[in-house]
Amino acid sequence: MPIFEISCLLILAAATWLWLDSLKAREACIPAARAACEVEGLLFLDETVTIDSLWPTRDDEGQLKLRRVYSFEYSETGNDRERGSVTMIGQEVVAFYTRPRLVQVEEIRH
Repeated sequence: MPIFEISCLLILAAATWLWLDSLKAREACIPAARAACEVEGLLFLDETVTIDSLWPTRDDEGQLKLRRVYSFEYSETGNDRERGSVTMIGQEVVAFYTRPRLVQVEEIRH
């Protein structure tokens, strides 16, 4: 088998692995984003996430893994849309971000 065909097969196998691994990470990210929004009292909109970035990184044990950042939309009241993100290293959620929110406190009158 010529080297070109072997190279093409290896590239195809690597692309297939990346695609399947990314699907598994996305499947883990959606319930994590939903649960994090629920804890924060937010509405997780559209029940979906989209990938923003993909980079190799090292985890706490020093192993090389993929760092994925997924974005999603959420709402505080149902009338607005904000963007949040979930960062994953491998299949583990390591960070959840939503925009800082202003909390109104009623004025205390004497």
